[in-house]
Amino acid sequence: MALIVHKYGGTSMGSTERIRHVAKRVAKWARAGHQMVVVPSAMSGETNRLLGLAKELAPSKATDSYSRELDMLASTGEQASSALLAIALQAEGMESVSYAGWQVPIRTNSAHTKARIESIDDTKVRADLEAGRVVIVTGFQGLDELGNITTLGRGGSDTSAVAVAAAMKAEECLIFTDVDGVYTTDPRVVPEARRLKTVSFEEMLEMASMGSKVLQIRSVEFAGKYKVKLRVLSSFTPWDIDINEEAASGTLITFEEDEHMEQAIVSGIAFNRDEAKISVLGVPDTPGIAYRILGAVADANVEVDVIIQNLSKDGKTDFSFTVNRGDYAKAIDVLKSKVLPSLGAQEVVGDTKICKVSIVGIGMRSHVGVASKMFRVLSEEGINIQMISTSEIKTSVVIDEKYMELAVRALHKAFDLDQPPV
Repeated sequence: MALIVHKYGGTSMGSTERIRHVAKRVAKWARAGHQMVVVPSAMSGETNRLLGLAKELAPSKATDSYSRELDMLASTGEQASSALLAIALQAEGMESVSYAGWQVPIRTNSAHTKARIESIDDTKVRADLEAGRVVIVTGFQGLDELGNITTLGRGGSDTSAVAVAAAMKAEECLIFTDVDGVYTTDPRVVPEARRLKTVSFEEMLEMASMGSKVLQIRSVEFAGKYKVKLRVLSSFTPWDIDINEEAASGTLITFEEDEHMEQAIVSGIAFNRDEAKISVLGVPDTPGIAYRILGAVADANVEVDVIIQNLSKDGKTDFSFTVNRGDYAKAIDVLKSKVLPSLGAQEVVGDTKICKVSIVGIGMRSHVGVASKMFRVLSEEGINIQMISTSEIKTSVVIDEKYMELAVRALHKAFDLDQPPV
């Protein structure tokens, strides 16, 4: 008897009919002899609806000032879907119980709206499993040391599911979504994109961080750190599909040493529209300048991605970096109010009409000329590169947003990703 974690996204929980469909699928796995823990997201659109109500009440107030209450509010979406799923399972004749994150408890730090999981007490959940119940645990949320409800940020239900699977040493964590696996790129941009049978944790981590929306990046980090087997598959297949067929479907996220790993030089093209570029111009080129700029941004709970410091001239330099577009206004405000006056820099400028495009593949470690091929392809399409970032298994470029789809299509074709692996 294996302990299996299922995670269902908002579209999978989007209506009572969809919830009934999920309940039948979970019951099938439980009747096959598995101990089942299920982590559902809020019903599709519910979190946006709730946060929209808050914005109506305080349209001009900085969200940081009421982040605790936003967590109280947003967490109710997952609580509702978890209770509904428990009811649907009981209607199927399956014993089940639902828990909010604070009831487990799932302990987090106190960074409201962007909390991080610190520990999970699985005692209560294990007792229910041993009693033959299906256990449903709300995703996306936890409890800080002061007893406040916290949320993990958008996509946090993925992280919750993987964290629960890690804490309980589950056999596998199945992430059910509205897509049937991980593709070489978004099929809506490149219709020829292929579904990957397997992908390494390293590649998936890079693809998630570079903009792939299939999995939330922190969930992949958790899975890689604690060796949790992940599988991405569709919840829109018939619920009564053969369980062995279902267990082998989708995309398995596994380890590089797996002998069945597809050995492509480039495995996928990721892209992110939600990027903005900020440049601090005329900065004194002195030791500690990067810390003074980025430290203030980090203190405002803004994550920085690509960073470039230009060549010094006359003792001055320009310092550029990218942030999530949703954090752009906050970062600009911090720089203008707290950093610029103390630095003696000339000005802060920004651009919200940029995007990031990345090629990812573990095969890049053992092949030369991959990045130069990427640059050549973009040059041939007349696309100017504004910033470049690299790691062992990825190369990312920041370009004008209007060229994003052209770049993705050209790179996908150039690296033969529309062709099946040899």
